[in-house]
Amino acid sequence: MPDYQNHGERNLVINHRAIHYNGIFHVKELFESINLALQEKGYTLRDKRNEEVVSEAGKNYYLELRPFKDKTKYVSLVIKLVIRLRNVTRVIQEFDGRQITFDSGNIEIVFDAWSYTDYEARWGMRPFAYFMKGFFNQWFYQMPMESGFTGDLKNDAAFVHSAIKKLLSSYRKRDLKYVSEEDVRGEIEKDVLAAASVNE
Repeated sequence: MPDYQNHGERNLVINHRAIHYNGIFHVKELFESINLALQEKGYTLRDKRNEEVVSEAGKNYYLELRPFKDKTKYVSLVIKLVIRLRNVTRVIQEFDGRQITFDSGNIEIVFDAWSYTDYEARWGMRPFAYFMKGFFNQWFYQMPMESGFTGDLKNDAAFVHSAIKKLLSSYRKRDLKYVSEEDVRGEIEKDVLAAASVNE
């Protein structure tokens, strides 16, 4: 992958799309699911920052991932994932007659994604031509190949996002303490109907 921090042009495609979750999960399974989804889409895994802090309230994790995929010699796709796990503790819940140990806490996963182009080193790309190409792409017409890369990046990020959401919803089904919004509405409706029949 080219050195996108020093050269080239970055096109932000996804900006700060977040997943929030509070409940039971498995830390190891969450990280494995993210890595598998990225590898399935052809990304090279790369950690930028990885911290774990233990406090009285539980463990706190902070991970910053920067997986990338080279589409051509001059174009790369980068997904930035910031994963924060707060107040993670161990809990035991009974499920299907078995005692299962889970991690419990708050999860926040934030997505950013951009395409990186470095045509500066490409033959025939003089400064004026480079500027005109960028101006033309921005205001008039984006070349089909480049818009295709942007579409690929959106699809890849959506795939990883849905894999995480699917995993977290599978935990919701096993969480005995979680009460869904539908259940709360149903209970309120029953209370209102019971109160109305008493008043009649």
